[in-house]
Amino acid sequence: MQIPRKTSIGSSESDLSYQKAILGSVSRTFALTIPLLPPDIEIVVGNTYLLCRIVDTIEDAADLSPQIKQDLSKLFLDAVLEKSPVETFVEPCLTHLRHYGNSDELDLIANTPTVLRILHTCSANDQAAVSRCVSIMSEGMSRFHGKQNEAGLKNLTEFEEYCYVVAGVVGELLTTIFSNHSQAFTKNIVGHEELAIAFGQALQMTNILKDSPEDKARGVSWKPANMSQTTLLAIAYDKLKDSLNYILLIPKTDLGMRRFCFLAFGLAVMTLSKIAKRDKFNCKDEVKLSRKSVMAFYAFTKVAVNSNLLMKVFFQVYAKPLRTAVSKS
Repeated sequence: MQIPRKTSIGSSESDLSYQKAILGSVSRTFALTIPLLPPDIEIVVGNTYLLCRIVDTIEDAADLSPQIKQDLSKLFLDAVLEKSPVETFVEPCLTHLRHYGNSDELDLIANTPTVLRILHTCSANDQAAVSRCVSIMSEGMSRFHGKQNEAGLKNLTEFEEYCYVVAGVVGELLTTIFSNHSQAFTKNIVGHEELAIAFGQALQMTNILKDSPEDKARGVSWKPANMSQTTLLAIAYDKLKDSLNYILLIPKTDLGMRRFCFLAFGLAVMTLSKIAKRDKFNCKDEVKLSRKSVMAFYAFTKVAVNSNLLMKVFFQVYAKPLRTAVSKS
């Protein structure tokens, strides 16, 4: 039997090839953005995304009870933290998800051992950051499994907590990973750490608003109860402003990190602006960005990240529908 060759960080090429392939299958957006990062950061961020995607898959399984979701989440977290063998999670999870419709996500769960092998070859500092992120996300989502209902979350505080455990914590993770690999960023971020949370929350609010018709169809809402779309857009707009300030703290010498964040930020800006132009929409496809728009912006980011002014001008121009909607609230 041929022994797989090892990369510089100790992961086999076959494992990394799987990570890259499955990333493209479960997320077109992140398959586009993550490769922009420097190689070592790309590996750990891609790995974290896949781990988070497993948590999301458990949450998205509509036919599972909150208790089963909580049990599976705990089994998964124990496997990530090496408290129990990964097989103790994979086998029961696949059994409970035997009627789940997304074959790519089921394949990812079946290959959880591969994903964890890659994680355990990363640096100790990066592993610690990923473990913290996955712990907060997994435990946080477990708390919210029983809160799923058509009316929505109790209030704005609960909504922001939800956005934190599913995405704000990812902003914190990125900050830690970036700091582990960039001394210049480490200096710049001091005193501005809260911007990282806003960055993650802004992206999550975009997803919640975009996916709200489909969530409603299955009897779920992650929006605060009795809060208008316009009010939510106003909150999202403030978080986008903080997000841009976060990106501007990334040194121009770290262009890959800047471009990764600016691409995700810009797609959120354009999506929220499309939503802001409508009083309501019945399907996320109505506000989905065209592939042509995405690829045009992708090309633009290569130039824009070299200029703070150009990034600010983009936000000023493309967020205009969002600002207009907010001003009317």
